[in-house]
Amino acid sequence: MSDNTVIHHYKVTKADREHLHKHKSYLLWFTGLSGSGKSTIANLVEVELNRLGVSTYVLDGDNIRNGINKDLSFAPEDRTENIRRIAEVGNLMVNAGVVTLAAFVSPYIKDRANIKTIVGAENFIEIYVNTSLEECERRDVKGLYKKARAGEIQNMTGISAPYEAPIHADIEIITDHQPIETSVKSILDVIIEKLKIEA
Repeated sequence: MSDNTVIHHYKVTKADREHLHKHKSYLLWFTGLSGSGKSTIANLVEVELNRLGVSTYVLDGDNIRNGINKDLSFAPEDRTENIRRIAEVGNLMVNAGVVTLAAFVSPYIKDRANIKTIVGAENFIEIYVNTSLEECERRDVKGLYKKARAGEIQNMTGISAPYEAPIHADIEIITDHQPIETSVKSILDVIIEKLKIEA
């Protein structure tokens, strides 16, 4: 931070914004291998929250990697910076009173711990979309695993780069043999109670 930067304290608070939205705000962080279903599940959770009148926004590779983080590669140090920037954006969204759903592989435990530090543990819900590598490869929605196995993609998580699974995720869903509707309901059951939606 520059020595000339001064933090301005605005009169409208996060609590004021949550009151306006009629619910609490959180950063819901979906982590898991590529192809685990993170974005699909986050999208369906958002649909249901929207139906309940909850203010939401989804952050994922499409609107982050093609915009604010388009200058970053998939090398380990850039992956860390990618997640740090997303956490900072998520923090602003949560302070705006919006339930923010972030769907990213985010393979390193230390990076996910840093997200919690940035947004505050009380505002962070880690959701582990636990899908086996075998199942993700079977799905291979984007054809990434096939390319990685052929050596066409470097630093592919699960193949040539590690994935460090959460040890104590707030929510864990195992998707290999579970209908997507069940996964979505499991998440909503926890989130809706935390939101304290006002009538």
